[in-house]
Amino acid sequence: MEFDSQQAIYLQIADLVCENILKGIWKPGERIPSIRDLAGQLSVNPNTVVKTYNYLEMQGIIVNQRGIGFFVSEEGYQQVLRVKREGFIQKDCPRFFRQMGLLRVSWEELQKLYEDFRRSSYPEK
Repeated sequence: MEFDSQQAIYLQIADLVCENILKGIWKPGERIPSIRDLAGQLSVNPNTVVKTYNYLEMQGIIVNQRGIGFFVSEEGYQQVLRVKREGFIQKDCPRFFRQMGLLRVSWEELQKLYEDFRRSSYPEK
């Protein structure tokens, strides 16, 4: 994983965990990698993963079953969806709309780009 110096590493790892939940790689009720395993996979200090897991647990996305490990909470998918949508709408959209206006990007251009992206990223089966 390439880390961005503009954001705390534990938050970038949280984004990765959330992405895995949204993609269905980690499903509600399933065990996620241990702190040591994830730290090893990402080449980070285990304390950073502890901070990530504490953050996600406080948001109700994961739960700790003492002595067993961490699991995606039963509401984990919905929680991630809610938190990520909220952030997208409140933070990303205003910046994006500002850039669209400055660069004179039309809704029609954007719609075509989006449709092309969807076709290439999520091909129909």
